[in-house]
Amino acid sequence: MKLFEFFRRENQGLPVIVVSGLPRSGTSMLMKMLEAGGVEVFTDGVRQADEDNPKGYFELEKVKNLQKQTDRSWLRAAKGKAVKVISQLLPELPPENTYKVLFINRNLHEVIASQNKMLLHRGEKIDPASDERMCGLFEKHLQKTKSLLESSKHFEVLELQYSQVIANPVLEARRIREFLGQNLDVDKMAGAVEASLYRNRAKNGDTLGIVS
Repeated sequence: MKLFEFFRRENQGLPVIVVSGLPRSGTSMLMKMLEAGGVEVFTDGVRQADEDNPKGYFELEKVKNLQKQTDRSWLRAAKGKAVKVISQLLPELPPENTYKVLFINRNLHEVIASQNKMLLHRGEKIDPASDERMCGLFEKHLQKTKSLLESSKHFEVLELQYSQVIANPVLEARRIREFLGQNLDVDKMAGAVEASLYRNRAKNGDTLGIVS
């Protein structure tokens, strides 16, 4: 790391821990893991648990309005804490902070199936014919997001795969602990992963989902 970059980060203080990904990709699961491991989560509890997320959403309402906010200084209070920010809102995070991003990837067909099920629970209509078009839009969005994360100095990223976290939570919890550089409780993090909640599975595993 160059000297000026070191002093810039020292001046900025602790990074904000950002849990990100597409909606329904496992971001709530990651937030639960971090909380169990000893990370303070930055949430407000406004959105309550329901049948789609029985363990809670771990959201912060302010995050949803990032695009409309001219003053985002409130994010300084999230330094050293974990906050959930969906991938579409990552460009809105102000560069005066540094961010350690846990980006979770999931098979896009599983993401869409989970989103459709949520819409049905809300009494909304879905159009199965639009699923492939949505899949293509998601792929383009993920490519653009990856480029942003790679080119922006205020982001450090650890990519995770939803199916791998479910299959080997201890190993993935260790990866998270190493990336964050904190003395987290790996066993408790792994214990927060509930394979029974993996309810929308693609037939061919994680063949889509993330650009590498």
